Amino acid sequence: QVQLAESGGGLVQAGGSLRLSCAVSGRTFSSAAMGWFRQAPGKEREFVAAMRWQGGDTYYSDSVKGRFTISRDNAKSTLYLQMNSVKPEDTAVYYCAAASYWSSFYYTSRNTYNTWGQGTQVTVSS
Repeated sequence: QVQLAESGGGLVQAGGSLRLSCAVSGRTFSSAAMGWFRQAPGKEREFVAAMRWQGGDTYYSDSVKGRFTISRDNAKSTLYLQMNSVKPEDTAVYYCAAASYWSSFYYTSRNTYNTWGQGTQVTVSS
């Protein structure tokens, strides 16, 4: 069983940067991929970024491509999301998630991920 715990959220001005962390504990070798999702008030939870564990390939939504970077530190068992040039529309609760199996077709789907963190709030002021 994998446990996930996000941190690093907060209030940031538009154009600024923030780095989210996701501490991974438990059976980390059982995850095939990890990702970040976000959910704004009144909206569906949406895909932000993902990293396939084998090979380290990364994937991004069009809305964050070129601004956000997903990375990992194996020694610290931590997944990161570096958020640059943030915009007010990036305001949301950000969730870290782990998938037991990789899907090239469905990696953007919430249903692909079977373990979730509790979320961390990111608020971008204009």
